[in-house]
Amino acid sequence: MTQDDGELDSLVRKRIRALRVAQGWSLEELANRAHLSQSTLSRIENGQRRLALDQLVTLARALGTSLDQLVETAADDIVTSPMIDAAHGLMRWTMKSESGMSVVRQRMTEPPPDNPARMRAHPGREWLVVLSGTAILMLGHKRFRIEANQAAEFPTMLPHAIGAEGGPCEILGIFDRDAQRGHKADAPAQPD
Repeated sequence: MTQDDGELDSLVRKRIRALRVAQGWSLEELANRAHLSQSTLSRIENGQRRLALDQLVTLARALGTSLDQLVETAADDIVTSPMIDAAHGLMRWTMKSESGMSVVRQRMTEPPPDNPARMRAHPGREWLVVLSGTAILMLGHKRFRIEANQAAEFPTMLPHAIGAEGGPCEILGIFDRDAQRGHKADAPAQPD
């Protein structure tokens, strides 16, 4: 076993214990849910028993998580730097990205475009909350003013654009996969 394997082994054991404690479950309660003996679970958590794949699958289910989440090691993206799009007055921090969904914190300084041709429409849905300042959401021919702590949700097949009003604003947005793709349209086309 390499040092990395040992670190993963230790991490998985800590996660199992932390998830159990977060649920408020005793060793006995999780052991019953996972169809293991209490002593086996105790030895798994304490590193005195080898981690077996079938037991990890059973424990993941009992803890309400997936095997992937139980063993994932991606810790490279704990601290992120903003991506700056000076041409559009945007600063973005990608907060989380999963298959099918992304969560983005965005700072806007420019108002939404006046030209309807610059609005986007694409399959999907978006949800956003204004963290600070005032945002303007253009949906088709309608204009919505969204203040700090207010949220909006809309289907992205409606032509839409968002920008700031009266100074910078920060929003937190959740995009499904199709909406996320639609907002990458400014990127140069890649050959197939």
